[in-house]
Amino acid sequence: MLFNYKRRPTVSVNVGGIAMGGDWPVRVQSMTNTATDDIESSAAQCQRIAYAGADYVRLTAQGVKQARSIGQISQLLRGNGCDIPLIADIHFNPQAALAAAEVCEGVRINPGNFVDPARTFKQLEYTDEEYTAELGRIREALLPFIALCREHHTAVRLGVNHGSLSDRIMSRYGNTAAGMVESVMEFLRVFIEENFMEVVISMKASNVVVMVEAVRRLVDAMDREDMHFPLHLGVTEAGFGEDGRVKSAVGIGALMAQGVGDTIRVSLSEEPELEVPVARKLVDYIAQREGEADIVGDYAAGFDPLCPVRRATVAVNDCIGGNRPPVVIASYRPDELKDASTMPDLYYSANGLIDGMHQFLVPLDCWHGERNVYPLLTLGEWERCPSVPMRFLQLPATTSAQRLEFLRGRSDTVLVITPVGKDIPGEQQALIHAMDRAGINCPVIVRNTYTDSSNEWLQVKAGADMGAVLLNGRADGVWLEAPNIHNSVEVVRYAFAILQAARLRISKTEFISCPGCGRTMFDLQTTVQRVQQATAHLTHLKIGVMGCIVNGPGEMADADYGYVGAAAGRISLYKGKKCVEMNIPEDDAIDRLVALIKENGDWREP
Repeated sequence: MLFNYKRRPTVSVNVGGIAMGGDWPVRVQSMTNTATDDIESSAAQCQRIAYAGADYVRLTAQGVKQARSIGQISQLLRGNGCDIPLIADIHFNPQAALAAAEVCEGVRINPGNFVDPARTFKQLEYTDEEYTAELGRIREALLPFIALCREHHTAVRLGVNHGSLSDRIMSRYGNTAAGMVESVMEFLRVFIEENFMEVVISMKASNVVVMVEAVRRLVDAMDREDMHFPLHLGVTEAGFGEDGRVKSAVGIGALMAQGVGDTIRVSLSEEPELEVPVARKLVDYIAQREGEADIVGDYAAGFDPLCPVRRATVAVNDCIGGNRPPVVIASYRPDELKDASTMPDLYYSANGLIDGMHQFLVPLDCWHGERNVYPLLTLGEWERCPSVPMRFLQLPATTSAQRLEFLRGRSDTVLVITPVGKDIPGEQQALIHAMDRAGINCPVIVRNTYTDSSNEWLQVKAGADMGAVLLNGRADGVWLEAPNIHNSVEVVRYAFAILQAARLRISKTEFISCPGCGRTMFDLQTTVQRVQQATAHLTHLKIGVMGCIVNGPGEMADADYGYVGAAAGRISLYKGKKCVEMNIPEDDAIDRLVALIKENGDWREP
């Protein structure tokens, strides 16, 4: 079923007595941000994460000492009656991985830096024979690790990060989703040859589009080699507050909508226990689609499910469709949004009250031919509507494409598709694909209404539903309604945040900030907020705020500027991938960041 929610079949992997994959529920996890050597603080945070509802906790292990500290944390937790499995996070240090395999329920290694040296973004040249020799070196390094994990019944997570691909992989495949896939497949083939199946895989990026494409390409690659390992999903460095929640919901939700994902983490630049309820909401919301009535349909010709592009539509009134950025429609009066930093493109006025300064949608009975006012019709009202330069036609997602054949070749109509059942993106995409197959190329707005009074629930639901449609290139705009959220500005802001997460329309500064871990060199939450206060008006920039140099320079390689923890009380600043100021005092770092932006001509006054 192309448009129905159905979990992807995988093998079951046991992590400390809590299995994932197979027929098990989607598991939720988080990661500590305490220093791993601080046994009591780390144990206390693990316990808070467990009580918040997580199934697993991950802790950083920079070296053998920290790996052994996780063993002590485990003993303290078990003594307190907390049995949550602990997973060690390893970078660059195979010896730490071997030590962790003896005391942890799981070990995460990064194929980008477990055997290969730290990336330097240099182009390397290999003959085929030399490259094959490199693969042999990977195998020899993995064999002792696999043997120890087998002996101690330790699960393994192969965690690929877009920002930490090795120079070897980037030189041959580029810094691409395809490179991410090959990076992990090299390791998986060794595990298969050794018949070690307790493996979970993650493909993470701060760019939602890259992350989704990488996971889809990995599933396709594994299917072609008859591999069925479970997947961990997450948007790394998602950020703080509503941006982090929306960005995670868009990326994770789009994949879960197609049945992919066996464990998830919502990475926020906040206390880790606050990640868990967000992830739980996402899991519970998607799971409601199980058992829904079949959505019949097929993909349109030329659609690439691994790397979709935006559908070709006619431009209506030179403002919606074609190659125009997706629009935002809001069911609020302009004066209700006067404090918003970004204004909708159109306003819907159910009672026909309008002004002459904005573009409006109104019900057919309220339309009198005013300039920049457009009627919103149902199919039944279509015949009553006189000829107008532009109109909106609202349809339930269950409408048959055959009923819409009269729209073929029209360039004056925008379709507004509303959901009927629980599988909102499945229904909407099935109709849009059917329209494409019928040669109907009108632009589409997805109109979703949520009755939640919780902002977090709205962020999760709207991000997951609209994100799935947008990332698959099926919509030319969004219309988000939440009648029980009383702050109308917030609802409109979430609509723009969803478009930005899908990289379709940039309306504010994008902050790429890590969630923090035991490697973090400064107070992450406070620092993120201070950087935001100084640069939030620079809507044309992406700025990274990273706690340490392990993943920082790579994960924020997509950013224009970076603020990275170099040592205690010391910060390094980046312009793109290049470090331009090293080890400057933390107290001076934000002023120096602003100065750097000005020096490069990217500063704009608020």
